[in-house]
Amino acid sequence: MDLELTGRAAVVTGGSLGIGRAVTRELAREGADVVITARRPAALERTAKELEAETGRRVIPLASDTTDTASVRRMMDAAAAELGRVDILVNGAAAPSGLVRNSIEDADPELLLTDINTKVVGYFRCAQAVTPHMKANGYGRILNIGGLTGRSSHALSGLRNLAVVHMTKALSDQLGPSGITVNTVHPGVVETEHIHELYEKEAAKRGTTPAAVEADFAARTPIRRILEATEIAQAVCFLASPRAAAITGESLGIDGGLTRGIFL
Repeated sequence: MDLELTGRAAVVTGGSLGIGRAVTRELAREGADVVITARRPAALERTAKELEAETGRRVIPLASDTTDTASVRRMMDAAAAELGRVDILVNGAAAPSGLVRNSIEDADPELLLTDINTKVVGYFRCAQAVTPHMKANGYGRILNIGGLTGRSSHALSGLRNLAVVHMTKALSDQLGPSGITVNTVHPGVVETEHIHELYEKEAAKRGTTPAAVEADFAARTPIRRILEATEIAQAVCFLASPRAAAITGESLGIDGGLTRGIFL
């Protein structure tokens, strides 16, 4: 299927590593030019150079801090100037798995606030900054990377993903008349640079090994394996395309069936 992304312009936050990097690669493979942004310039520049060489599309590194409104606005205006417009925003800049995963007795409220500021308010800042550019063109796709902790109770940081879902639905109502769709995807357990840190933390809690934790995640997933970041990226690309024009305000689990809840 031609996703009609050739010549489109995208911004991917958290684009230098993990799912963000995979999304950038797939968008570029589909013909889009992409600005990637994160706080560390060196990682951004390295990723941009590698993906430009691999895909033949423009991949432009622009450092920014999504906890800083002025920084986000400067980045988005610079992205629009570089690319001529912005058609797609993929929000992914956040601490993987969240900062607060322990019991309430040990949880740090300041870390919880940092989590919310980075992911929820950070996504909001980026959506707010890109909206004028998308409205000017009468077209836009905003994709928020959520997380399965929003559909379970085992991590306090999961509340940030629940908030992202609410924001997604509210923005879909507001922006739909301007030709802008807003959706969330919830990745399952995905092979990235950070997943092995999660295995180590979980292993320490359970008194077992990281390999045993990984095997347990795979065994509890109906497709019996850990997902690849490319699989998340391919779904994001579809939702970012004109082909998905009728889908907005939705939250899609891309988890190999790991979620056992029923969502109508």
